[in-house]
Amino acid sequence: MHLFPSLLALLLCVATASSLGKEACEDALKSCSVITCGVPVTNGTPGRDGRDGPKGEKGEPGQGLRGLQGPPGKMGSPGGTGSPGLRGPKGQKGDHGDNAASEAKLADLQREIQSLKSELDHTRNLLTFSLGKKSGKKLYVTSGEKMTFSKVKALCAQLGATVATPKNAEENKAIQDVANDHAFLGITDELTEGQFMYVTGGRLTYSNWKKNEPNNHGSEEDCVLLLKEGLWNDISCSSSFLAVCEFPA
Repeated sequence: MHLFPSLLALLLCVATASSLGKEACEDALKSCSVITCGVPVTNGTPGRDGRDGPKGEKGEPGQGLRGLQGPPGKMGSPGGTGSPGLRGPKGQKGDHGDNAASEAKLADLQREIQSLKSELDHTRNLLTFSLGKKSGKKLYVTSGEKMTFSKVKALCAQLGATVATPKNAEENKAIQDVANDHAFLGITDELTEGQFMYVTGGRLTYSNWKKNEPNNHGSEEDCVLLLKEGLWNDISCSSSFLAVCEFPA
C-alpha cells in the first residue's frame, strides 16, 4: 500500500523529463528521488537459515607456535611372534680362558675336604674311644649289632679295623667287657679243619676254650664265639652274633 504514491511520483518524474529534454530530465531525477518521495517502511521478519555448504579443502598449517604433545595412548595388544631371522655368521674363536682361578678354587676345596675328613676321623676316634675298651695298644669297640661273621669282617674292614682278636688274657677280658654278650672273635679254622688261625694270619698264641670245645658240632663250626663269661666256643659262621672291632691304639 505504501509503494503506490512512490510509483506515482516516479512516473510523474519520467513524464516530465521526457517533455523537457535530457538536461531537464536529469534535473528532474535529481530533484525527485524515489527515497525522498517514498514513505519509510519497517523491516520484515528474518528468513530461515540456508543449508550448510560443502566442506572446504584443508588449509595450510598455521605459522604460530605448536601446542604441547598430548599423553601417549593405551598400549595395544602384543603382536604375534615373527619368524626367526637368518643365522648370523660364526664369530672368531676366542682366547683360551685363564684356568688359574679355577685351579686355585679346586685346590681350596681339596684342602677343605681333607680338613673335614681329618675332623671326622678325630670325632670318630673320640666316639669309639668313649664307647670302647683299651687294652695295651689295642682299642675294642662294638656297634651293638648282631650279624654273620662275613658281615662282621666287612664292617670292621670298612672302619679300617679288624675283628677283635685276643692274644692274651688281658685283651680277652677287655673284649668281654665291651661286648657284654656273645661276640665273634677274629679266629677260624675255615682253611684247615681243627687248625684255628687268626683272620689276620698266623696260628694261635693264646686260647680260652670252654670244656669239651672246640667240637665242630655238625661239622659246620668253623668260627669262634666269645661267651659272656669270657670262655670260647666254636660256632657256625652263618650264625649272627655281636660285632666287635679292633683298632690299633
